[in-house]
Amino acid sequence: MMIIDCHCHAGPADGLTAPWDTRASLERYLDRAARAGIHRTVLFAAFHSDYAIANREVARIVATRPDRFLGFAFVNSVADRGRVRSLVKTAVEEYGFCGIKVHRYHGDITREVCDVARAYRLPVLYDVMGNISVVELLATEYPDVPFIIPHLGSFRDDWRAHLALIDHLVRHANVHTDTSGVLRFDLLEQAVRRAGARKVLFGSDGPWLHPGVELAKARALRLAPADERLVLGENLLRLISRARAPSATASHTGASPSMRVGDEAARRRARSRAAPIGHP
Repeated sequence: MMIIDCHCHAGPADGLTAPWDTRASLERYLDRAARAGIHRTVLFAAFHSDYAIANREVARIVATRPDRFLGFAFVNSVADRGRVRSLVKTAVEEYGFCGIKVHRYHGDITREVCDVARAYRLPVLYDVMGNISVVELLATEYPDVPFIIPHLGSFRDDWRAHLALIDHLVRHANVHTDTSGVLRFDLLEQAVRRAGARKVLFGSDGPWLHPGVELAKARALRLAPADERLVLGENLLRLISRARAPSATASHTGASPSMRVGDEAARRRARSRAAPIGHP
């Protein structure tokens, strides 16, 4: 069974106020993930003032071990207004990335972000920081865009947010969640029971949370083997399998309209630019 961690930050940041805007080193994460039996990890940047720089650094890390890492493009919905498509185009067509990461810490998600996700058929991992009501708007305005709302809606152990998100998971086919940082295990069980295993993804929020501990929590759900495979990896693979360059973009690049993100040509281009690293 392929186990994929759908939620891990990586690379240096340029702030100095908290771990998440200072540095996301993978050294201990990789050791812990290996011991836990995690095969692949989705990486995206730590908080940064310029995600063009941060995404490039994540691409460098991904390119050193393309069989181990997948990349999501981090965008700031406010500071990157007007250039979201450009950032995602570079991430998809040059780096082989296969999703978008957005955090409400920077500002609310925008139509610009969602429109780009729709064009590239990418999942959006959006941390709503407990503001669950927006999920109704996202799900109904963009029913063809898969949204992953991490932490069951709240990293701050807000049980009201957890319960509210579960209702959205049940009602909307394009709304998903991940297991990272969820403390109230009974509510995680409820999410799977009510919404089904296809709506929940294993994530750790590494490198700051221990991936082995987070994986043990997912395994403690004691799901049927087929459902456990969904949560631990197959759901993520399904959501990223739709990703492709839009036909309009492809016509400018000479690529096929159905070009899949992460194709080997994109990976070779990224590897050719990458300097070798040990542990990021």
